[in-house]
Amino acid sequence: MDLFDPSCYTHNEIERNSINNINSLMVHYQIESCKEFSPLIPEVRTNLVYSRPNPGSPEDVLAVDGRITVVGGMPHAAGRPRFGASSHMARLIMEVMKRDPAYRAGVNFANDSRLAEWLEGYAAEKGWTYSVIDRRKEPDEIKEMEGSSMPWKVSEAIEAAGGRIPKLFYETGAVGKEPVTVLIGRDPLEVVREVCEIARSFHERT
Repeated sequence: MDLFDPSCYTHNEIERNSINNINSLMVHYQIESCKEFSPLIPEVRTNLVYSRPNPGSPEDVLAVDGRITVVGGMPHAAGRPRFGASSHMARLIMEVMKRDPAYRAGVNFANDSRLAEWLEGYAAEKGWTYSVIDRRKEPDEIKEMEGSSMPWKVSEAIEAAGGRIPKLFYETGAVGKEPVTVLIGRDPLEVVREVCEIARSFHERT
C-alpha cells in the first residue's frame, strides 16, 4: 500500500496516518537531530506542511503547531503536527497546488546572499528548477490587499523560472519581511530528506 495514496484511506485514516507519518519524519529523517539545519532556521521559524488532496482552506493542511525552532543548538518542533496549524506556508502550498496538485508538501528556511548563491549552484547540480521572488517588485495594491500576496508570489516565482514550477525558490527581503527559502515536494518524506541534505551539504562546503 502506498503510504501517501489517499485512496487507500478513509477521511479519518488520512488524518491519523498523516500525523503519524510527519511525527515519524521528525525522528527518522532527523530534522530534530540535524544540527546543520539549525543555522538555516529563520527568525520567523520553520514549518513543514503537507496538504490533503484538493484543499479548500489551511484547515486541510497539516503543519507543526508552533513551528520548528532552535533549542540547545538543535532544531526542535515546538508542538505536534496539526491540521490548520499554519497560515503562511499552508496558503503557499495551496497556491502551488493550483498549478500542479502533485506538489503537496513544503518547508521554509532562511536565506541570505551567500546561501542564495550556493543554492543556485546546488539546484543546478540536482537538476532542480530554481527561482527568485523579488519582493521589491510587489505592487502596492497587492501589499495592501489581505490575502493577495501569496498568489502574486507563486506567480512571480513561476514567471522567473520561465513558466516552470520551481522546486526551490527564495524571496528577497523587503521592509519588515525576512528573506526566506522554500523547498517543495510531493510528500514530507521527500521534502525532509532533501532539506536535511541541503543543510549538511551547505555546512560541509562553506
